[in-house]
Amino acid sequence: MKILLWHVHGGWTDAFVRGDHEYLLPATPDGGPWGLGRAGRDWPAGVRDVAPESLRDADVDCVVLQRTEEIDAAERLLGRRPGRDIPAVFVEHNTPKGGVPASVHPLADQTEILVVHVTHFNRLFWDTGRAPTTVVEHGVVDPGPLYTGELAAQAAVINEPIRRGRVTGTDLLPQFVSAGPVDVFGMGGDLLAAELGVASGLEHVGDLPTARLHAELARRRVYLHPLRWTSLGLSLIEAMHLAMPVVVLGVTEAPRAVPPEAGAIGTDVAALVAEAARLLRDPDEARRRGLIAREAALARYSLPTFLARWDEVLGDARARTGSLVTERRNR
Repeated sequence: MKILLWHVHGGWTDAFVRGDHEYLLPATPDGGPWGLGRAGRDWPAGVRDVAPESLRDADVDCVVLQRTEEIDAAERLLGRRPGRDIPAVFVEHNTPKGGVPASVHPLADQTEILVVHVTHFNRLFWDTGRAPTTVVEHGVVDPGPLYTGELAAQAAVINEPIRRGRVTGTDLLPQFVSAGPVDVFGMGGDLLAAELGVASGLEHVGDLPTARLHAELARRRVYLHPLRWTSLGLSLIEAMHLAMPVVVLGVTEAPRAVPPEAGAIGTDVAALVAEAARLLRDPDEARRRGLIAREAALARYSLPTFLARWDEVLGDARARTGSLVTERRNR
């Protein structure tokens, strides 16, 4: 199939475009949220930058939507309405916002576009009304078991930890520093230690390219995932693929993803801090739990499983739209 999608979430797109399709990414000279294109990513040759104005003649087979504004944008560019005239699915990456669990999804009042949640938790908590829904769990490109754990430190990947605050569990970091050093990777954390009043033991490493990030994470002995409200961080799944032991808040989808034997998971922060300290002191135990984490990640979040599931969903979307077109013609 020839699939139109915008480059919105780089980590998710990195896995999605590894399938057996042609992927058209709108690209503009100034980039930005509506024209990022490949953005220099090392993606397969089947991923092509396209000028938005050329899409009318691109013979697109399906649209993968990730923002509600893309429905009108796609119709304007293609001359066809997603879900009605051309197969379309909407990928809901996020946990609901606002009055949880009564948050109504913006596509709840339509039946033409399938809403694809990335976790079962999200499907449960979003009120999607009449909209058809399904779940395609995450998949990641396996970086391999790179874990060495040579540095007795905890690693966390948190983008915008100061701005997002309690959502990302940033306020919990000082407690984990009491177990041992915490190195935070990601964007927007340059003043993190000062903001939290932590004099030592908390370092913001910065936003690194994927390959370097994986290598640096794997040198730390423990992966820390303190996020309170997230679908399921791809960085957590990647850390498990790296064979890192993980210490995780037991919220949203994490209890499904992380077996306790893979490190530690729960809502008792003091107990999690104690387990983090134990793993930092015991490299052999950390390595043992990391291998369990990798096994669990490969079993549920492998790239082949992810791509096969998406092939099913795309085929269903094509059949759904075909049925709607036939129904309208027969009226």
